[in-house]
Amino acid sequence: MVDSGNTYGDKVSKLITWGHWFSFFNIIAAMLIGTRYISQSPWPETLLGQTYLVLNWIGHFGFLVFGFYILVLFPLTFVTPSQRLMRVLSVTIATAGMTLLLLDTYAYQNLHLHITPLVWDMLLNNDKSNLNTQWQYLFILVPVIFLLQLSLSEWVWNKLRKLAHKHVGRPFAILFSVAFIGSHLIHTWADASAYGPVTAQRATFPLSYPMTARSFLEKHGFIDREALTKQIQEEGAGGAQEAMRYPLEPIKFKSKQTGYNLQIIMIDSLRADTLNHTDTPNLTRFAQNNVNYNNHYSASNNPTSLFGLFYGLPGNYVDNFRNSNIESPILAELHNRNYTFGLFSGDDFNSSLYKQIIFTKDEIGEPKEKMSDSKAISQWNDWFKAQTPDKPWFSYLELTSVSEYDATSPISTENSDQSAFEVNYRKAVKKTDQQLKAVLNALKQSPDWEKTIVVITSNHGMEFDETNTNSWGSSTNFSQYQLRVPMLIHWPEVEPELIMTRSSHLDLTPTLMESFLKTTTPSESYSSGLNLFTQDNDRNWLLAGDRKNIALITNTNTVVIDTFGNYKVYDENYNRLTDEKPKLSLLMQGISELKRFYHPKK
Repeated sequence: MVDSGNTYGDKVSKLITWGHWFSFFNIIAAMLIGTRYISQSPWPETLLGQTYLVLNWIGHFGFLVFGFYILVLFPLTFVTPSQRLMRVLSVTIATAGMTLLLLDTYAYQNLHLHITPLVWDMLLNNDKSNLNTQWQYLFILVPVIFLLQLSLSEWVWNKLRKLAHKHVGRPFAILFSVAFIGSHLIHTWADASAYGPVTAQRATFPLSYPMTARSFLEKHGFIDREALTKQIQEEGAGGAQEAMRYPLEPIKFKSKQTGYNLQIIMIDSLRADTLNHTDTPNLTRFAQNNVNYNNHYSASNNPTSLFGLFYGLPGNYVDNFRNSNIESPILAELHNRNYTFGLFSGDDFNSSLYKQIIFTKDEIGEPKEKMSDSKAISQWNDWFKAQTPDKPWFSYLELTSVSEYDATSPISTENSDQSAFEVNYRKAVKKTDQQLKAVLNALKQSPDWEKTIVVITSNHGMEFDETNTNSWGSSTNFSQYQLRVPMLIHWPEVEPELIMTRSSHLDLTPTLMESFLKTTTPSESYSSGLNLFTQDNDRNWLLAGDRKNIALITNTNTVVIDTFGNYKVYDENYNRLTDEKPKLSLLMQGISELKRFYHPKK
């Protein structure tokens, strides 16, 4: 009985009314705590994006708290014998929920991730990092939150009669319902339209699973799948752009004197193990006479690696740079020093990254004929002969025949002959190596050879299901077959050397910036890589990945982490280690690197 002699029905009715008001004030508290997510996220630049953010903020926390009340506290109302016990249980549960929400905002602020088993381990493990210590201090607030919840519970119970006459329950219920339904309808449209300012907010709040209906709309003819896919490829998957803090400090140079010429040769999809006397005799000879980084990893298993090569940053920054007009620090300085640019590609720079981020449309120009590697090399040769010693130049030559070896024989996952496809691939490699011979000879015979830096590498590797995971080509996993590529550098006055320590595409930017352009600004201000010429020893980990996943590659394993903080651990041969846990201190370093150049818009 409640108080003195009330019936069971009266007791339950009063507890239900109390529970509604107790939940309402906790919704307000959750919304106030939730403003921390908004402050640590980019403010949408469009009115619709801002409208969605407000509606999602109101509707999500209203649904989250009230839904928890309906699923947990409401059933307890009918079985708990005492109103005091019911209120204590409610206060305890509310304290736990608010504490968890507060801790989640801290995780989001520092790691840009919500609480998952991985994040929980990172913040409660025995590695006494500064982040770990600050996180544990937050538990001091638990008694404070409990006392506040206890006070709220008592106040609502004593003011229940007055609150019942306020007649504000229905308007607020309508507000929360409209906000919840409206936010999901807006996201459904935004997802079907690839409207970035809305879809980029899908992971802002915890336990957020906004509604989508792309398959349903596509099935009934409301959207064009091919057009939508093309739009996403051209505009990026992220949409709304976080404010960039790039570079972290102004980039300065020791001098502005013109120095070496720079030639970069990119061979699409060239695996590291093709560098041998059988498949690539010309490249192998070049490697023996110059600096050969024999344990080199691409920045990604897809064309995102090009961004890593020119910017020295992991692929999660791609969409933010796509429309930011932030030029590669290397190319920006070459432009400042009035270098002549010569850009050539066997597929006319088919990757959207070239025209939207790395180069400009004016630099690339419009295609006048269908391109091929032989035509690109011919055009490069004509351009190269026209260069004069008094004007420094930069040239980029992309060869794509290797990646197109199977264009007329698509792989069948049911009846595939691995060796046959690999044979065709290596035939394409040999042909490209023969074509490249003319380019290397032209460079060596030039009077400018000893003042020309030559970099030869690949964007990513190519797999023939060596991992036994039905993986073919690229973009399917982060194994060595898809990530390890050649990195050969001719640098004037640098002796030939075979370097076995691990290196990354992210290292090329600081190498060129420091050793070629003579910057005095520390590399960590504009890059995630290290100078290839000044690395003392093998680092603990390398960073690779794309827009959705990151891969931390260590000496013994590879850890793949998705955008929600879930992880998988693989051994050197990319076999899944289900019982293996990654070293949390290294994971924190890797995840921190992914947000180092972001800052919230004010």
